[in-house]
Amino acid sequence: MLYNKNKIALVDCNSFYVSCERLFNPSIIKKPVIVLSSNDGCVISRSTEAKILGIKMGEPYFKVKKIIKKNDVKVFSSNYSLYGDISRRVMKTLKQFSPQMEIYSIDEAFLNLSSIRDENLFEHGNKIRKTVLKWTGIPTSIGIATTKTLSKAANHIAKKEQSGIVNLINTKQIDQILKEIEINEVWGVGRQLTKFYIKNGIHTAYQLKNMHNNWIKKNTNVLGSRTAMELKGIPCVSLKEHQEKRKNCCVSRSFGRKVTKLEELSESVTTHCLNAAEKIRSDNQTTKRITVFIRTSPFQKDKNYYANSKDIDLPVRTNDSIELVKQALIALQYIYRKGYKYQKAGIIFSGLNEVDIYKKNLFSSINNEEKRKKLMKAIDYTNIKYGRHALSIAQAGLRKKLNIKRQHSSKIDTACFDFLPTIKIA
Repeated sequence: MLYNKNKIALVDCNSFYVSCERLFNPSIIKKPVIVLSSNDGCVISRSTEAKILGIKMGEPYFKVKKIIKKNDVKVFSSNYSLYGDISRRVMKTLKQFSPQMEIYSIDEAFLNLSSIRDENLFEHGNKIRKTVLKWTGIPTSIGIATTKTLSKAANHIAKKEQSGIVNLINTKQIDQILKEIEINEVWGVGRQLTKFYIKNGIHTAYQLKNMHNNWIKKNTNVLGSRTAMELKGIPCVSLKEHQEKRKNCCVSRSFGRKVTKLEELSESVTTHCLNAAEKIRSDNQTTKRITVFIRTSPFQKDKNYYANSKDIDLPVRTNDSIELVKQALIALQYIYRKGYKYQKAGIIFSGLNEVDIYKKNLFSSINNEEKRKKLMKAIDYTNIKYGRHALSIAQAGLRKKLNIKRQHSSKIDTACFDFLPTIKIA
């Protein structure tokens, strides 16, 4: 048999954030490296060497400081503008290997390789890895199978293989591989479902595959049934070539230091609101509801915990930054309480939909909607060209950058002129 209907490859960048940092700092190759989340909170990326030391994913930074100091682990603050740019280069490179591709995350993509002969799949996967490494400098692992869930499983094993590729097409080793994958590592099996499966004696992907489908349907849901069917090699989840637009948009961040004043919270909420508005405009969407939320740290010693949120239903759908900020600040004033040390603030836009799905309302001309649209377009164009927040509004303040903790930043940004290296001529 030369061809299979379904041949899905999952290409996953190895320790992506770490690999991006190593790309511009070769001295840390083969050394333990970690990348921290916003405000240097938790570990979100680890090199293989760091994993061997026992540093866990999601571990708070302060808990692993002893391991870091003892083993000279290199630490970097997250640099999302860099990671986003490198990701775009990787995805553009992958696109040439398949007309059908689904970008699953910043460092993962599914490719349809159904046009490739079975006996050429491994060679083709090797060509993909070499090309991505040569053109972008990012190492990858590839899992190839008849379903997306199986390709995920194959990729999980491929990360441990020297070749970096595992091909499950027409192989008798599928069951053996699934026996090596713990149930919590199966794509589509979350924390609560993992607990349920373990309670019922299902500890591996192989055991889930061999459970009767009626039992799974009865005790879980449709998604659980699809996962089990895909492990059996029956395709239930198709490739999504065109990404679905978001239904909600959330922008939030923990503060680098505790915040007590309404003025500082207002600046943070305004900045988050501007970022969210920019995102939904880029998707050609508008919002109908705003949710503003604030909270203190649940781990503070005095146990003086406070968290609250406020929803505002907008009379007219909009993506106008000025109007959205105005409503968000009204919501913030409603929930703000003096005497608390706030750790986090955020904003959620919900009920998102296409700009053109609704016709103009009676107040469009009164509110100068056409002029405001042109203003928003000018702001977005300026910020794309000169960098985010190059053009902002006064309520965002001038101190917002001072409240972001990035003590280990590599200060590399391939999309910003300010970070280009300078050469001094004597």
